[in-house]
Amino acid sequence: MKKRNLLAELPLFRGSSPDTLEQLWRQGKVENFPRGTVLVRAREPLQTVFVQLSGKSMIYNLTHTGKRKIIFVFGPGALLNEHVLNFHDASLFCETIEASRIFVIPCAWFLNSMEKDFGLVRAVLEAQERKMWRMGHQLKNTMGSIYMERKLAAKLWKLSRDFGKGRPEGIEIDISLTVTFLADMLGAPRETTSRLCKNLSEAGLIRMDRRRIVIINPEKLSHFYKTGEM
Repeated sequence: MKKRNLLAELPLFRGSSPDTLEQLWRQGKVENFPRGTVLVRAREPLQTVFVQLSGKSMIYNLTHTGKRKIIFVFGPGALLNEHVLNFHDASLFCETIEASRIFVIPCAWFLNSMEKDFGLVRAVLEAQERKMWRMGHQLKNTMGSIYMERKLAAKLWKLSRDFGKGRPEGIEIDISLTVTFLADMLGAPRETTSRLCKNLSEAGLIRMDRRRIVIINPEKLSHFYKTGEM
C-alpha cells in the first residue's frame, strides 16, 4: 500500500505543486529519532534538509565558554535547517528535545525541486523570514532595559502560544521544561533562572509542577512582560 504523503498536509508546502510534493516524498524518507539526537552540528557540512513531522526540536549555539544558548524551539511542520544550500557548513546546532518523526531529504534533491517550483522557493523564503523576524524580536528583548523576570515571562508566553494546551487552571506548555533548559533559553545561570521562576510563581503568573509549567493567566503574563506591571 502506498504511504500517505505527509508533506501535503503541512502548511509549509501549501504553495508547492502536487508533482513537487510527490517527487520530494519519493526522494526523501521519514525517520524516527529519540530525544537528544543531534541532527545538525555547527561547523560541519550540511547535506540534508530536515522537516519536523511530529515531536519537537531546538536550535541552539554554544557561547565562547561552551554554554548552550537555545535560539528556537520548533514543533511539527517546521523546516529545521538554517539554510538548504549544501556548500555551506552549518553554523548552528539542531537537536530533538523529544521523540520525533522527521522527514529527511538530501539537499541536492531538495534544491532540484526548488529549481522547478517557485512555490517551494517561496515556502522556504517565508520560513526563513519568520525565523529572522523571531530573531529580531528576541534581540529586542535581550536589551539591558528589560528585567530578567520580564524576559523569562516573554519566553514562557511565546512557548504557551506555540505549544500550549488548555487546562482548567490555565495553559500548560507541552514541553518538558527543566530549569537548565530555561537557563539555556535565557542565557542566564541556572541559579538565577530558578529564582526567576520562583518570583513568577509567587506572583501568581505561572505554576510549576516538576517539569511542566502552566500559565495561569496568559493576558496577565503578556501585560507583565510588556510593561513590567503585575
